[in-house]
Amino acid sequence: MLDQFFIKHLKQPLANLAQQIDRRGIKANQITFAGFLLGLLAIPALSFEWYGLAMVFILLNRLMDGLDGAVARVQGPTDLGGYLDITLDFIFYSGVIFGFALANTEQNALAASFVIFSFMGTGSSFLAFAIMAEKRKIERLEYGKKSLYFIGGLAEGTETIIFLLLICALPAHFTLLAYIFGSVCWITTVTRIYAGYQTLK
Repeated sequence: MLDQFFIKHLKQPLANLAQQIDRRGIKANQITFAGFLLGLLAIPALSFEWYGLAMVFILLNRLMDGLDGAVARVQGPTDLGGYLDITLDFIFYSGVIFGFALANTEQNALAASFVIFSFMGTGSSFLAFAIMAEKRKIERLEYGKKSLYFIGGLAEGTETIIFLLLICALPAHFTLLAYIFGSVCWITTVTRIYAGYQTLK
């Protein structure tokens, strides 16, 4: 829901930085892998309940995730780059939630499982439709009612980042925040399935 706003304001600064990175011969996929590895460091940090450090790794991962796309637009996007970007993002997102389960298994494990379960819904509904949309050359969903368009984008990248930072800032409230965000993800999943169904039928 907030992705368009942040993309609009970050596009030019990232593009300027991407030009400098390209001149140094650094490839987009190298940034993708480096950002992923930095992001994975949030898992051991969370397991030791070093929430501030975990937040730093999450922010670095997200910065490099935006940067690799900007560099790819300079160097020319590739199917491999797109594949790695999406795959590693989903592993990273789930990894952070897994870190909270490690931090306090008794209190957090069930709520963490619910969030990872909801990620399966948002991820599969998004990627499965993307395959069919590419096959049929569909550029946008036919949502019908305008309100459904906004509901369908309720939990996207920006909202997920906010959630990850929020649970690091308020770890004592992880369970409540996890159930709220997981529910939002399921609303997103249901509306995406409905919109995909209406479009593909």
